[in-house]
Amino acid sequence: MFQQTIQLVLPIFILIGLGYACASLKLLKEGVGQALGSFCVTILVPVLIFRTLTGAELGDVSPFPFWLAYYSALTLVYFVAAAIVRWGFKREARAAVVAGLTAGFSNTGLIGIPLISSLFGPEGLVPLSLIIALHIPFVTILSVSLMSRAVVIDGYEEARPIKEVLQSVIKSLISNPIIIGILSGVAVNLVGLPVPSIAETVLTSMATAATPVALFAVGMGLVDYGIRGTLKIATVLSVLKIGLLPLTVFIFMSQFTDLPPLWVAVATMGAACPTGLNAYLLAVQFGTGHAMSSNAITITTFTAIFTVSGWLAFLQAFGY
Repeated sequence: MFQQTIQLVLPIFILIGLGYACASLKLLKEGVGQALGSFCVTILVPVLIFRTLTGAELGDVSPFPFWLAYYSALTLVYFVAAAIVRWGFKREARAAVVAGLTAGFSNTGLIGIPLISSLFGPEGLVPLSLIIALHIPFVTILSVSLMSRAVVIDGYEEARPIKEVLQSVIKSLISNPIIIGILSGVAVNLVGLPVPSIAETVLTSMATAATPVALFAVGMGLVDYGIRGTLKIATVLSVLKIGLLPLTVFIFMSQFTDLPPLWVAVATMGAACPTGLNAYLLAVQFGTGHAMSSNAITITTFTAIFTVSGWLAFLQAFGY
């Protein structure tokens, strides 16, 4: 069974490997990987989500138990990671926030969408889109709010009013292309607006390109992150990210909700995705945790072919 699951996910990681090889061998100019990643996040992924949601059967499944189970699990793992780094490794408060984001934030866009669509088809993108709809806002608001307090604890800044912090975060989220794609797709679906055939052809072409381009961009980006400094913290955070988080999500989903098996499986596999790049971006912004976040991104991505396959086999064994 494990060999079969490996074969299901192998093409995804071959594409990542090709991107990594091209960047390592300098077959493409420097900066191409960043440009491709930006193109995917800004254009291709929102288009793919929009096209999926406009024609999806949203059904009668309430998203609220789904959101509550997933983000309760994420919050738990987030604070476990932060506590371990803060008191176990004796790091500053800002590093603890970066650690929480590193262990809790999955790359649901560039890796999750290709993975879920390959494993579960277009139907799987509906629950995944619901995760993505709150993923960036929830984790961003949580992290920025905690970081605004952490910089005070570390003695770098004076406290800012929480209202001011939240207003700045919300302004940036409103213009996020992925959020716009989700909201637009749901709106068109609910209103029942038909998509013109010419527009459908264009959207289909762009949506088809999203998967290979996104995976290739992830591979090229890994060259920029690499391994830096000590691996102790990053290894612990990686275990929490690709071990504890999907396990906690699975338990919360399967034991405390009556959601369809597909939704439980999609949530678990989404949580099993490698660490998202936002962890490193936050570390850069606040000047700490660069090594732990970049190392965790590299470790979780390079080992994902085995960990993702393992979680898929786990779900199959339990009938999901």
